[in-house]
Amino acid sequence: MFEEFKSAFNKHNNAPAQLIIINVVIFLFLGFLYVISTISYFDDAFNILHSQFQIPARFSEFITRPWTIITYMFTHDLSGILHILFNMLVLYWFGRLFVEYLGSDKLVAIYILGGLAGGVAYLLAYNTIPFFAERAQEHSIVMVGASASVNAIVVATATLLPNYTFFLLFLGPVRIKYIAAFYIVISFLGAVGSNAGGNIAHLGGALIGFVYMKQLQAGSNWGMWVTMTLDWIKNIFKPRSNVKVSYRKQKAATTSAGGTNKPSYTQDEIDAILDKISAAGYESLTKEEKEKLFNASKNKQ
Repeated sequence: MFEEFKSAFNKHNNAPAQLIIINVVIFLFLGFLYVISTISYFDDAFNILHSQFQIPARFSEFITRPWTIITYMFTHDLSGILHILFNMLVLYWFGRLFVEYLGSDKLVAIYILGGLAGGVAYLLAYNTIPFFAERAQEHSIVMVGASASVNAIVVATATLLPNYTFFLLFLGPVRIKYIAAFYIVISFLGAVGSNAGGNIAHLGGALIGFVYMKQLQAGSNWGMWVTMTLDWIKNIFKPRSNVKVSYRKQKAATTSAGGTNKPSYTQDEIDAILDKISAAGYESLTKEEKEKLFNASKNKQ
């Protein structure tokens, strides 16, 4: 399983699977700790740990753990599996379509932007609107879930390809613009229900998904800073090879009795190298094979 997960992160344009793996791993990790802490009577310790992943509604609490505006979008409710299941299914369906047209980097960018927009909308609602602020004062409200990020992907994809059709069970062919509209309406109606904070976050994600795609179509990539930041983080942890540059005189070419250069390779070796490139790419060659291929190309000039 570990090798399969590792392979998923090495594949090109595989962001939907990568995001799903991250969400599932965090869910299983926290779920395992939850079970162990419960049967060991260490509930308080787990609650402290779990709070580091949940974004609180009150701003006075949020400023004590601001990183939760990132961690909450990769964390899900541990009381059941439906929360993460539906989010990951929708992420996969719409994410695959999004990547087909715009690539993995932009999918990750809109996922992060949607989560951030959802978190900001949630904080603004509970700290500026009296109806929600009163609830936040009466109860300790926290939020987890990738729904804001998923809604951003759904709306962004529907904005790009409004008439693309999904075949839904019991419903048949449905254009994705109607699926996106359904998500928005349901979230709006639920903004005063038991999951008010989550639905407000959904609307924030949906809004940024629409704006992001419109800006992208106009030639402005609002998610470029996300891509550049993630690339910078990857480069920090990427192992660097210590390349030593040395200068030395090139050995004189060995000549045959007739005075011509004698090649250090055969045609069969070159054919085998070309077959290896075709099967596994140029990077699969050894240093010696690359030198033989280079020398062969020079001799053909």
